[in-house]
Amino acid sequence: MYILQESLFSFEELQKLESKEKLPIFFSSLDLRPYAKQLRSSSPRGADGHSREGILRALIAAPLEGIDTFTALHHRLDKDLRFRYQCGLSIDRPAPSISTLSRFFAALTKKKLAEKIFLDLVQLAQEEGIIDGSHQAIDSAAIDAYEKKQPKKRSEQTGNANWGAKYDSFGNKITWFGYKMHLSVDTASELPMAIKVTPAHVNDGEVAPELIEQVAERTKSKIEFLIMDGGYDQLKNYESAKNIGAQAIIPLNLRNEKEPPEGISSNGTPRCSMGYEMTYWGADKDQLKFRCPHATGKVDCPLGMAACSSSNYGMVVKVDIKKDVRRYSNPHRDTKRWKELYNERTRVERCNSRMKSYLTANSLHVWGIEKVKTHIYLNAIVLLVSALAMAKENKGKKAA
Repeated sequence: MYILQESLFSFEELQKLESKEKLPIFFSSLDLRPYAKQLRSSSPRGADGHSREGILRALIAAPLEGIDTFTALHHRLDKDLRFRYQCGLSIDRPAPSISTLSRFFAALTKKKLAEKIFLDLVQLAQEEGIIDGSHQAIDSAAIDAYEKKQPKKRSEQTGNANWGAKYDSFGNKITWFGYKMHLSVDTASELPMAIKVTPAHVNDGEVAPELIEQVAERTKSKIEFLIMDGGYDQLKNYESAKNIGAQAIIPLNLRNEKEPPEGISSNGTPRCSMGYEMTYWGADKDQLKFRCPHATGKVDCPLGMAACSSSNYGMVVKVDIKKDVRRYSNPHRDTKRWKELYNERTRVERCNSRMKSYLTANSLHVWGIEKVKTHIYLNAIVLLVSALAMAKENKGKKAA
């Protein structure tokens, strides 16, 4: 049985530390040498003489420190010798210039190294027991673009930033020009396991199957549940979950709901001959079992049980989930267990909030979707490294 756990690390705990204490802990779980080698130029340390590993460290530390531009990062490296030293850069020569940092970021993007680092850290976090992976929550978040706003048709031609719209919890329509950050998050640790960046106009439901496929490939444990909000209520998302042996936990979007089959309520509960909803009585693999509501004491039927069954147990109806994977669910929709699982969706919202509010995911100062992807991956890397670092730190304290 899955037991809801508290987060295995406290990102906020790391955030409370001063930089001089925070960065050594943060970097203690991060070996960037293999990646820095892939970024070296033909000369041993690069034409500008700066350590590639040091610049890579600085770019990853930037979101943690709330630094969102190359200008601000250069200024910090130039004025804060401790920070420069902790990033592994020489303190007896000038800090890397703004253009050097920009070129390095472009090289990181071209080689897709930020994504590679992210994937390797996801694997490491699973090996360390920080990420479980059996319960995944999927959601998207709006990211404002740095590019100049332009008409939607022209934006679609570029494949970069576009206009997006959504409704807030009060029903107000919100529009923005930019991107969407789609995440699949392990609900036990609240850490991202898969990321997809799209222009803002792309529908969430279109992206979910790809995220599901990605997490299925990289999750060491079996995925049991995939939890999404009503915006993902599309048949293909239920089918994608079923294809990997998981159950999608998605509320039905009643705005798009058609009449349910005769004798079935909207949530997939069979009705007895008197029109009462039958009582859910558990499941056996893909078979949901329902009993006479009079027999279970849920209703006082004027005909009793005899009208439907001669058994003292009352009439029993079994439903095969495979008949309609969207409507039928194990656990059954609207049961206490189903609601408990759906409440885990807040974990992906908290992950989104950390990346946008505590880090710099929504503070873009780069153009084009490929560079935006690198920026988002660097923010996600900070979360994973923080988890590994704090787990290592706490383990060391317990050992002492």
